[in-house]
Amino acid sequence: MPTINVYNMEGKVCGDIALSDKIFSAEVNKTVLHSVVRAYLLNQRQGTQSTLTRSEVSGGGRKPWKQKGTGRARQGSIRSPQWTHGGIALGPKPRSYRVSINKKVKQIAMFSALSSKVASGELIVVDNITLDEYKTKKIITMLSALGADKKVLIVLPEANKMVVKSAANIPGVITAPVNALNVYDILKYNKLIIVKDAVAKLEEVYA
Repeated sequence: MPTINVYNMEGKVCGDIALSDKIFSAEVNKTVLHSVVRAYLLNQRQGTQSTLTRSEVSGGGRKPWKQKGTGRARQGSIRSPQWTHGGIALGPKPRSYRVSINKKVKQIAMFSALSSKVASGELIVVDNITLDEYKTKKIITMLSALGADKKVLIVLPEANKMVVKSAANIPGVITAPVNALNVYDILKYNKLIIVKDAVAKLEEVYA
């Protein structure tokens, strides 16, 4: 059972926390992580791109010239793909890119992602994040004190409008409630700052 320090907003150690072996000390399965991240990215695609075929482009109802005797290549329509303003041959049409991943695989991927952060020292647990007003400077100060000066994911036990808006203007920093946490974001960001209560919720859900 890994034990790591708990910090306050000033970057000082204010205790420690024992993390669940099942969630934070699991074997990192790279194959599963790849599958889940790929599925996540594919599921973000809208699949609404559409090109017009020769039958959908306006015009071209009349044969441009007679079949024989002109010395030019035979043409049936000025909306054939080889013509300027013609239809598109074999272009994209609306389709679904959706990929389904079963629940057990998603869970293994979540454990692998969280465990990789613990193993690499990129998971920081904070006692609490409290703000009395909307103040981006306070979040920047906290990140600096915690040594998280690059891409950071802040995980909250629940949506906190004041923290979310205060962090929104900081480049490379996003916030997420624990129930919206996903594998892609965990792996994408260099540091994972998670509130102590959010750790308890994670262990409650998965353990």
